[in-house]
Amino acid sequence: MREKRIIPIIVIALAFFCIAAGKAQMPQQKPLYNTAKQKLKDGKALVGATVFSPDPNMYCAMANSGYDFMWIEMQHSPLTFEDVARMIWACRGSSAMPFIRVPDATESDIQKATDIGALGIIVPTVDTVEKAEAAVKWAKYPPEGRRSQGNGQYVPLYGTDYRQTANPNMVVVIMIETPIGVANAEKIASVPGIDVIFAASTDLGNFSGHKQGEKEYEAMVTKIHDVTLEHNIRLGGPQAWKDRSGFTFFQAPGETTLIQLGAQVNLGKIPAASAGAKPGVAATEGAEPR
Repeated sequence: MREKRIIPIIVIALAFFCIAAGKAQMPQQKPLYNTAKQKLKDGKALVGATVFSPDPNMYCAMANSGYDFMWIEMQHSPLTFEDVARMIWACRGSSAMPFIRVPDATESDIQKATDIGALGIIVPTVDTVEKAEAAVKWAKYPPEGRRSQGNGQYVPLYGTDYRQTANPNMVVVIMIETPIGVANAEKIASVPGIDVIFAASTDLGNFSGHKQGEKEYEAMVTKIHDVTLEHNIRLGGPQAWKDRSGFTFFQAPGETTLIQLGAQVNLGKIPAASAGAKPGVAATEGAEPR
């Protein structure tokens, strides 16, 4: 009788041992070195400051100030890839990940941006499925894309296994900025490999002729909002929209605005808590800081 009771106990103990051993042998998934991508995967909110200046000291001061990523502006600035390569290298290891808004979704622009160390590619004025597909295609190595393998400073930045780790760590952000893009939002959001869809506050008004708060403008934002979240893609917008439902990826102001606001706080002209524009209203991109 005693032996009959012992056998099931032994079998159960062996079963638990095998399960534990199996778990121990399973490879542990490492956190992504692109901490911004990891936060996106975890559903957390991200904020990135915008950089127009080629000064590495300026870049490093911002990149180590607590932002999740740096929005390096190459669409609306004279920054060259050589400038940006120097900035990223000078501040390697900073807490903010380097993202580049490229001029367009071309192989040349995106290839250069990724080769110098960008971990996020932001593509402006995406009106069509083809442009959204190009953003993913040139940002990712095969089989997910068609990025070619060449020389770059990515290896000393991210390790000798960069080719194997690049795709999971890359963030692809596409911007919908026009009524045409809004009309095609459903098709655009269906493109595999997009991490964030950004509702461009300034150009939605620029191209439509409507202002924030007007029903036509807000209808476009709502369409982008609904389609993006339905496809389980993160929704981006200006930092002023941080209290809008569903937005988790934010563009903060550029260095001139931040310096001016910091100086005003330092001089006691405005309280730190109230620094910035009118709550809920995004500043017009390119406008002079107040």
